[in-house]
This record gives sequence, structure tokens and C-alpha cells, in this order.
Amino acid sequence: MPRVLVIDDEAQIRRFLRAGFELHDYTVLEAENATLGLRAATIEKPDLIILDLNLPDLDGSEVLERLRSWSNVPVIVLSIQADEHEKVRLLKLGADDYVVKPFGISELLARSEAAMRRHIRSTNREPVVRAGPLSIDLVSRVVTVKGNRVQLTRKEYALLSTLATHAGLVLTHQQLIDEIWGNRAGNIQYLRILVRKLRQKVESDPTRPTLIISESGVGYRLDVAAAGSTYARGDISADIKCTV
Repeated sequence: MPRVLVIDDEAQIRRFLRAGFELHDYTVLEAENATLGLRAATIEKPDLIILDLNLPDLDGSEVLERLRSWSNVPVIVLSIQADEHEKVRLLKLGADDYVVKPFGISELLARSEAAMRRHIRSTNREPVVRAGPLSIDLVSRVVTVKGNRVQLTRKEYALLSTLATHAGLVLTHQQLIDEIWGNRAGNIQYLRILVRKLRQKVESDPTRPTLIISESGVGYRLDVAAAGSTYARGDISADIKCTV
């Protein structure tokens, strides 16, 4: 039985969706806010997520971005807005489909089945990446070294999370610059400075890095082959967060 996670703060909508999906042999999981939804997505590993944009604790588009940092589970967004630009924005963020309220359950079921048919699990990543003493939780944005909290700036976290989502792979200087600075002015010198600052916070000896490795003339990679490294799911510590 496929498992669908409904993230919506309206109990009436959740009951409506539960009845419709269960009638068609789905197992239905519910979350009334973003925090519970992200936790359920991590622990329960649903086959499909129905995500409302108007959540009380976090905007649905940010929930979508966090999901897409570690998972390619199909996500169908629910919204009261029919604006074309909003649809395009959410599709670019990684939504598989967009359904405007009010909607019929038959339409949603058809879209759900289509999204799951398109879905290929080959690129699914786990939410916690570990490299030696370093742990990066891509869902909660928790970064620890030997179990101790590490305070990162927004750009430092953007660099580390980008390396973590491509753990073990070399990312070119330009790829990292585009990811961190986007259309704003960024260059290799800025990147090198940022790497140096990040190493000072996560490496045992920043002058001899073993985690964030330079590939001369090419770019950088996060070494998950370091002693004690794993690339696997772990528990999420909601009370330890980096500053981003």
C-alpha cells in the first residue's frame, strides 16, 4: 500500500483527504504543521507528500526547499492561489504538481498516481550526512562536530550543505559560486575565504584539512571516506541548530 503524508493545518482537509486516499488503498499519515511534517517525512519515508502552502509555523515553499535538499519524494502542493507565476516558482523549487483549492478528490488521486509513476528512487539521499566527527542534518540544519554545536553563517552553511548533498563528489569552483552567491557577484577568491572560515569551525586542524578537501584547480569535495564517516540517516536533534 503506498504511503501518503498530508501536511495541512486544516483538520477538515486532512479528514477529506484521508477518506479519499484510504478508499483507494493508500496508507495515510497526517501532520498539522511544518515541523511535524518534516519529522514524519524523515522517519516514515512516505511515497508521496501532499503539502499545503499556508502552514502556521513555516511557509510551505520553505518546507519544499528543505525536503528537496535530501529527498526526491513526489510532492503535490495545495494552494488557494491560481497565479501562474506562483505555480512556476514552486515547480522550479521542486514540486511535482500544483493543485488549486477547492479541488475534487478524483483529480488529486489522478495527479498523485501520475507523480508516483514519474518518480524514480535512484537519487534519494538520506537527511543526515556524517564525515568523521562532522554531522550535517539537512532537514533541521543542525551541524555538530563531536556532538557539539557549530555556529555557522548563512553562506558557511550554504557551502557545507551543498558539499554534503553531493558527498564524496567534487564540485567545481563555479558550481559552488553559483549555488552560494547566485546572480550576485561571487568569485574564486571569495569562495576560498569562505572555505577557510568553514574549515576553522569544522576541521580538527584547519591547516591540514581531512573533511573539506581541495581538488587543485577544480574545486572542493566533502570526504565521507574519512575515518568513522557514514552517509546515513540519523536522529534529528530539534534543540541544536546552527545559525543560518
